[in-house]
Amino acid sequence: MNNYTKKLLYLLLTFITLIAGYAYLRYAYKVTDSTPFTQEIVLIILGTIATVFITALLLNKQTEVEIEKEQNIKFLDLKAATYERLLDLMESMSEQSLLTDKEITKLQFVTHRLAIFASPAVLNEYNNFLKVISILSKDGTLSNDDQQLGEALGKLTIQIRFDLLNENPHQKSYTAEQIKRMIKKNSDSSSSINID
Repeated sequence: MNNYTKKLLYLLLTFITLIAGYAYLRYAYKVTDSTPFTQEIVLIILGTIATVFITALLLNKQTEVEIEKEQNIKFLDLKAATYERLLDLMESMSEQSLLTDKEITKLQFVTHRLAIFASPAVLNEYNNFLKVISILSKDGTLSNDDQQLGEALGKLTIQIRFDLLNENPHQKSYTAEQIKRMIKKNSDSSSSINID
């Protein structure tokens, strides 16, 4: 049962309970007009039913919100771990005197992880970053090109920060097709990095 159907069902049940409660209360008051104690018992029963119903609605909504919150936290943790893995890889690649195919392969796997978790703005900036890596790695090392690498990594880090904190001021809507093209472009760019 989807969320919209469930809400509609609860609304319908609430409406039926309200009408039935009113009709029963009106009937009970007429029947128990001579004994006020019985009227109070009817009111207690109706109040209990309404309280149980409202509590069930609130608990259901609270559970739904808590599950969504836990999913968001886990997703954010996975996203942060992926970004951290990328930064650690870039640090180790820049410290090595010669790049190997092993580091390039690791970079390709990080590229695929980013395709799962990263926002479109990060994917777009990551493509620019891969272009810089491709140009800088032609000589087989990244250690001589600290300034260019630092600038490219800085721009990428800004987008990562915006993504993790969900505060991108220039966020624009991307279609699913645009995101697919960005992911494909990143995959192709990471696969085309060659070490001479």
